Amino acid sequence: MTEPSSSPTGAVRLNKRMAELGLCSRREADDWIAQGWVRVNGKPAEMGVKVTPNDRIEVDKAAKGQQANQVTILINKPIGYVSGQAEDGHDPAVMLFTPQNRWAEDNARFFFSPQQLRGLAPCGRLDIDSTGLLVMTQDGRIARQLIGEDSVMDKEYLVRVAYHGLGEPAPTGQLVRLDDDDPVTTNVQAVFPPAMLARLRHGLSLDGQALKPARVEWQNPEQLRFVLTEGKKRQIRRMCELVGLKVVGLKRVRIGRVMLGNLPVGQWRYLAPHEKF
Repeated sequence: MTEPSSSPTGAVRLNKRMAELGLCSRREADDWIAQGWVRVNGKPAEMGVKVTPNDRIEVDKAAKGQQANQVTILINKPIGYVSGQAEDGHDPAVMLFTPQNRWAEDNARFFFSPQQLRGLAPCGRLDIDSTGLLVMTQDGRIARQLIGEDSVMDKEYLVRVAYHGLGEPAPTGQLVRLDDDDPVTTNVQAVFPPAMLARLRHGLSLDGQALKPARVEWQNPEQLRFVLTEGKKRQIRRMCELVGLKVVGLKRVRIGRVMLGNLPVGQWRYLAPHEKF
């Protein structure tokens, strides 16, 4: 007689299943299980247990109450700050998260508390020489939504550019820069080849990988609007270099449905309960 399988088809660890259901992050799930706040089919869950889609998962009100107190903040990051840990003498953007820097027009119900700095992590990077919307959160559900492996969240940027022109491709296939010392900085749209705009939208590769299609259009004669669904390191700057453009200013203005809006540079506000990415 065959012994029943200890790992039924489709079974996954409980913390992974809870994250897939959008209940919490895996780390939170482990914490809740340890606290005795999770039941599977009516019984207290054990750490590391595996479940199937047919198993009933219940979460105690205490866990949901703890989650309700987690904050997500939006910072208009200035130039000179890094998104994550301090590096090369530059301060991390989280240092801006102080009562003094809170936007006066923020009407969210939260009151600032030092506890809100615990576990606060950036959801994606914004280069040191870029400005605009940076999201930091204690909520693993939001982090997964913005930077999870399966995330396809739109991110919108306004990008001021100068044009150096392009020569013939070198034998290596790299594009050759022409007027490095005298770039076009006004009415760039008039001299930038439409074929190169098409390449920005689709057809470029970075680090040996083809980039996903992007929405790229002229916002004004010196500024492009990019909408990306991926976030490789310095992606927009590197994309522009491949078509003879130099980025002279970059600002992120939207992530999903959340806009930077009128949030001043260097200030922050809470994500309101009604706002959804």
